[in-house]
Amino acid sequence: MKIAVTSQNRKNITEHAGRCRNFWVFTTNNNIIVNSELLELRKEQSFHDSSQDESHPLDDVNILIAGGMGQGLMGRLERKGILSLITKEKDPEEAVLLYLKGKLECEQPNLHQHGHNK
Repeated sequence: MKIAVTSQNRKNITEHAGRCRNFWVFTTNNNIIVNSELLELRKEQSFHDSSQDESHPLDDVNILIAGGMGQGLMGRLERKGILSLITKEKDPEEAVLLYLKGKLECEQPNLHQHGHNK
């Protein structure tokens, strides 16, 4: 299973998944992390700037964990078979480990968040 985590600063889980260009991608097997790598997207590859009808570098992940995302992006991911989760957890690896144990605390999406700065 592959789990992507938004991490614009490459250290913490960050909000605004639609504009994020840096993702930690964790590969898991039998609920153990077997690999992690940083995926750095070009600006035009961010969810906000790319077409939902075209292939995307994150299409092969099973789950996307973020500090925040809007309903539109959640729907886009769902159509591609990707489960999206919003959490207040700040450490990417810890969030994945908690998810694998069934203990990641998740938030509901902000219904008014459309990926634009407030």
